[in-house]
Amino acid sequence: MDREGQDGTGRRDAGMTAREYLSQAYCLDQRISSRIEQVESLNDLARKAGCAISGMPRNPDRAVSSMANAVERIVDLQAEINADIERMVRLKAEIMAVVRQVEDPELQTLLEKRYLNFQTWGQIAADMGYNVRHLYRIHERALLGVKVPEVVTGCH
Repeated sequence: MDREGQDGTGRRDAGMTAREYLSQAYCLDQRISSRIEQVESLNDLARKAGCAISGMPRNPDRAVSSMANAVERIVDLQAEINADIERMVRLKAEIMAVVRQVEDPELQTLLEKRYLNFQTWGQIAADMGYNVRHLYRIHERALLGVKVPEVVTGCH
């Protein structure tokens, strides 16, 4: 197993804390956002390569090759993004089911806002009418109510 606790199957061991378990969706969301930025950058590169083709005579193979490489990488990244989005949907459903097992509806709301809606502590405190310090105490209590599944899907 690697340092992340994965066993090569995309699953993590049961030693994951409640906070780590719940934070997986945010981790995956960040990866999706990063890949979308990469696609946008490659689209810009492909457009530039297209301009080189229509400019003054040069070696056309180099520009076409650059554009082909960029387009190929874009297609690969888009497939990865789609797979990550599917994984995100499954992961959020799994996390939601775990959060619903917490008995107190207020604690459920806190966990949903933080780990499924990715709200900041300040936003949650304002929405729920608490100061941030008190919210941290409530959060610790909420985490105690989370029962992490024995085998969970990892972010990586």
